[in-house]
Amino acid sequence: MENRREFLGHIKKLLLVSPAAGMFLDHIFADGPAPESKYDMAAHYWAMSIDIYQCIGCGNCVAACAKENGVPEGYFRTWVERYSVDEWPEEHPRVESPDGGKQGYGEAAKPGAKNFFVPKLCNHCEKSPCVQVCPVGATFESPDGVVLVDKSYCLGCRYCVQACPYGCRYILPGEHVVDKCTFCYHRITRGLTTACAETCPTGARTLADLKDPKDPIHEFLRTNSVQVLKPHMATRSKLYYRGLDHSVR
Repeated sequence: MENRREFLGHIKKLLLVSPAAGMFLDHIFADGPAPESKYDMAAHYWAMSIDIYQCIGCGNCVAACAKENGVPEGYFRTWVERYSVDEWPEEHPRVESPDGGKQGYGEAAKPGAKNFFVPKLCNHCEKSPCVQVCPVGATFESPDGVVLVDKSYCLGCRYCVQACPYGCRYILPGEHVVDKCTFCYHRITRGLTTACAETCPTGARTLADLKDPKDPIHEFLRTNSVQVLKPHMATRSKLYYRGLDHSVR
């Protein structure tokens, strides 16, 4: 059986990843799972389904993400917004997300209005503006479809922060490098789901593998009217929403 170093060498040659990406993947797999767990990056393509009708705004996902990934207080890899929409004008809804929704929400801000919750995180776009503008290749899409950041290469120039149309990136305080959602890459490469999906009590969030023909995502996409955020940006987002109101921005 080939050792871990040989395994990673073969993967990087086959998938033609950049030097920054290669070093990052070395770090990810330093303590496993390759090759014993036989995780094959080329065999997966990760996405996420989000069911607005099922989200209750409890904030469990935000708290779990912060704990799992060591997110600093006041910063968020994922957050939940509450929308309150009057009958008119719908294009000007009230949007709030105190502390990222981590503590949940109380009574509706506008009784009688249409109120709903929208979980947000990195969209892991196929055509990511952040990847395109990074001057050193620190931001890249992994072969299995996850947009990642190699912090050892990141300059902290903020180009990607400005380029992201979804507001999903921030500069880590004290480190001056970018941080964002990684779909809990250290978990999914070991056969686990994301921390946010694992703690959701209603199943509003579900990690999906688009390359797995048996994954429920295919039924979800086939049987529901599915939307993405800001479709006019043509980023080919891999967050698929059910029940996304047209007032959501």
